[in-house]
Amino acid sequence: MRINEIFHSIQGEGIRTGLRCVFIRLTGCHLRCTYCDTEYSFFEGDWMTLDDVLSQVAVFECGAVEVTGGEPLLQPGVYPLLARLADDYETVMLETSGAILMDRVDPRVIRILDLKTPSSGEVERNEYRNIDLLTPRDEVKFVIGTRGDYEWARDQVRERNLLQRCPVLFSPVVGHGLADAGGLKLYRGRLDPAELAAWILADRLDVRFMYQLHKLIWPATQRGV
Repeated sequence: MRINEIFHSIQGEGIRTGLRCVFIRLTGCHLRCTYCDTEYSFFEGDWMTLDDVLSQVAVFECGAVEVTGGEPLLQPGVYPLLARLADDYETVMLETSGAILMDRVDPRVIRILDLKTPSSGEVERNEYRNIDLLTPRDEVKFVIGTRGDYEWARDQVRERNLLQRCPVLFSPVVGHGLADAGGLKLYRGRLDPAELAAWILADRLDVRFMYQLHKLIWPATQRGV
């Protein structure tokens, strides 16, 4: 497999936010989302054997591992990697763009499905058959950049009964510009988080509001966090 980076950090997204986690970021992605914050993973990386990857992960003595990208399902080697991780670790997660069918993923793995919203520029690439594969252990994430994104995501949640399948998370696009907030560093995005929260409340929508915690702890462009 071609690996972009392996690092130990605080989980910044999803229902396990705040917990320790080891991240394995695979190289390569066939999408070009307008808000992507990991473009360096498109091409950079080193070839590693499965055993080498597992050895690096073991160093951190952490029970949670997440495989991410890029789009990790582009590499065939990811499937045996996920299975081996599930043999050894209590919590194994996969974050996928939702553009590739995830039916080959080991059933012990928690799938975090990132359905693409219209402003991503990749909404037509969503593989909706993945929704039928979701279990209560999985998560669906929508990254929201505009009011139009919000309305589209809200309609997907309702029409596809997503809340009956698994937790659903709405996250505002987070940019790289530092905003002054009384000494607290906050990063400007295309959407004010307060606006997104207000829309969720107005619609009585029982999704989880999510903000990228790691971008509050470290600079938004810092790697390996």
